[in-house]
Amino acid sequence: MKKKEDDVRNIMVVVRLNKKEHATLTKCKSRTTEKKVSTYLRKVALNEPVTVIYRNGSADDFLKEMLELKRELNAIGNNFNQAVHKLHTLDRIPEFRNWIRQYETVYQQFLAKTDQIMLQSKRIYQLWLQE
Repeated sequence: MKKKEDDVRNIMVVVRLNKKEHATLTKCKSRTTEKKVSTYLRKVALNEPVTVIYRNGSADDFLKEMLELKRELNAIGNNFNQAVHKLHTLDRIPEFRNWIRQYETVYQQFLAKTDQIMLQSKRIYQLWLQE
């Protein structure tokens, strides 16, 4: 499909910047949803709306804490799984067999809750990244 003559951009405007100005321009563009500097500059120059990304600092802190909690829960779950696995080797003793059966349900509940936390963390993370 051929572009209309009005849509073709064939006039070039050259702007020279020093390193500091370029860094400032790049930083400003990175706070928006624009992928290219040229698109960002065109919209700013023509007084068109530019979508700015807003990041909530307290939400970022919350996310860091949740990710740390997720790592800790994974470590606890792995340790618990190893302990139960080791106890399975001692299944000759009747008390251990009963303990294993009793705590297998607790372990499954723990895994379910950990999965829920991981899923919610992933959703929140993707939301904050605005993907």
